[in-house]
Amino acid sequence: MDYISLIKAPIEKELSDFIELFNDSLTTSEGLLSHALDHIKSRSGKRMRPILMLLIAKNFGIVNDATLNAAVGLELLHTASLVHDDVVDESNERRGQASVNATYNNKVAVLVGDYILSTALLKVSFTHSEIIVQHLAELGRTLSNGEILQLSNIQRNMISEEVYYSVINQKTAALFEACAGIGALSVNASEDRVEAAKKFGHNLGMIFQIRDDIFDYFSDETIGKPTGNDMHEGKITLPAIYALTSTNNEAMRDVALRVKNNSATPDEIENLVNFTKENGGIEYAEKKMLELKEEAMQFIVDYVSDDSIRKSLSFYLDYVIQRSN
Repeated sequence: MDYISLIKAPIEKELSDFIELFNDSLTTSEGLLSHALDHIKSRSGKRMRPILMLLIAKNFGIVNDATLNAAVGLELLHTASLVHDDVVDESNERRGQASVNATYNNKVAVLVGDYILSTALLKVSFTHSEIIVQHLAELGRTLSNGEILQLSNIQRNMISEEVYYSVINQKTAALFEACAGIGALSVNASEDRVEAAKKFGHNLGMIFQIRDDIFDYFSDETIGKPTGNDMHEGKITLPAIYALTSTNNEAMRDVALRVKNNSATPDEIENLVNFTKENGGIEYAEKKMLELKEEAMQFIVDYVSDDSIRKSLSFYLDYVIQRSN
């Protein structure tokens, strides 16, 4: 099933307008900057975040210039954060392609990220909406705090679901929540509808991150990161957390702590990955995704009346849960 085409169906024209505006915002005549921005545009991905914003806006009203500029601003903010994250994580790949820092160097990557971030602020100013500007600025603060929290968590010996959720609440979940909330705000939706949209986006983001974390326990080059990559970066995610806490296996917990302080060997990481899969970690994470899906579906039941958008958002949820990359 071609989920992406089904999801985009109600907003084909609006998405086309977004893509044109987004690409134009990353176009410049400056040599090195132009090459770096072209490199970023070439790995645009599936546009899941702007698609969500456009669908929510169209559900509550008519997509307008404020919606499009907000969508571009938010996607640029996200893009800048990824460029900077790759520097922090010393990552050489992004979506299966060389990262900006690997293609150029860290100095160029940081400056390009700064340029994109400034462009995001410029675009969101074109919404002429103080509340949308506030939401985007707050998102930037939240994403940065989430990264810092994740780094500090790696340095601690605590392994718990509570800590895991506190991190992803301020990363992927916050990003999707902002997409849905700003989409509703851009068409002047009522406060209760904005809050409902934000909750829907939050649940969607939680599902998205849990699925992304599950990928790390399987070998698949299309995912864009090798198996166990999160653990090589010192991250212990939901599947392993469940396997460790449900079994109370001290030997594996010691391995997990070595993972967190970057002293685990490749063989130990492989053993922890296998231990997680053998002790129900994947199934537990998948169960959590389905619980979050039920909550998200309630928004569709209560707040979405247009049949095409209802189908689109339902397909969106199914895609995020079932996606293979």
